[in-house]
Amino acid sequence: MENNLIQQLSETTAHIRSKYNEQPLIGVVLGSGLGNFTGGMQVECEIEYSALPHFPVSTVKGHSGKLIFGKMAGKNVVVMAGRFHYYEGYTPQQVVYPIRVMKMLGVKTLLISNAAGGVNTSFKVGDIMIIKDHISLFIINPLLGKNEEALGTRFPDMSEPYSKDIISKAKSIAGDLNYEVKEGVYCGVTGPTFETRSEYKLIKAVGGDAVGMSTVQEVIAAAHAGMKVFAMSIITDLGIREEDNIITHEEVLAAANEAEPKLTAIFKGLVGAL
Repeated sequence: MENNLIQQLSETTAHIRSKYNEQPLIGVVLGSGLGNFTGGMQVECEIEYSALPHFPVSTVKGHSGKLIFGKMAGKNVVVMAGRFHYYEGYTPQQVVYPIRVMKMLGVKTLLISNAAGGVNTSFKVGDIMIIKDHISLFIINPLLGKNEEALGTRFPDMSEPYSKDIISKAKSIAGDLNYEVKEGVYCGVTGPTFETRSEYKLIKAVGGDAVGMSTVQEVIAAAHAGMKVFAMSIITDLGIREEDNIITHEEVLAAANEAEPKLTAIFKGLVGAL
């Protein structure tokens, strides 16, 4: 069954190469409300997820569902406009399938964005947080099951899942742009429910600064495949408040849209600097 995975990945990549034959070196995953990133790209090819063999298809509002290939700052880039979430009913292996496809296409560096809930009490809505580490205890690890040696080792090291080198580049780019950026630990949860007050307290107690329903499985698969990763969260709501913390997906999208130009500018600077 697992060799089947390599075969499926090969069929997906072959299909992509029949439409676009350049090798992207940088992959970008766009989170909720961050779809404008491609405005600064020289788009050369777009492929709907539904047209790709073995690819899952996105079901969430705010996620459009296509791979976009082209150039940014002179570099070959592939962008996932729309990602997959475990809470939609996908298996963890389906969630990370596109990351593995990027690896097969030749991607070396992965830039990931997401919308997250603030747990650190000094955060405010609209803040941008560089993810320096994550807590994956509340999610299902996508590497469970037989290991596929062609993708990576059985027991991948996770001591530096987020590249320190890229983090320092991002900080200097943010400084040049006069953007204040936070840095913190992202705690991954399954969703789709927002957290209870007691869950927020737990996440804060274990060292989480932000919490979200994506990213961690993708990062684990990328680390397994030997890719360098950089990730940023837009803080779209504050879960740690004692009162009045009713959160809606609409509010999350609105906050993400507002902070999006900053995150996009940092990502574009990074693509140029990598």
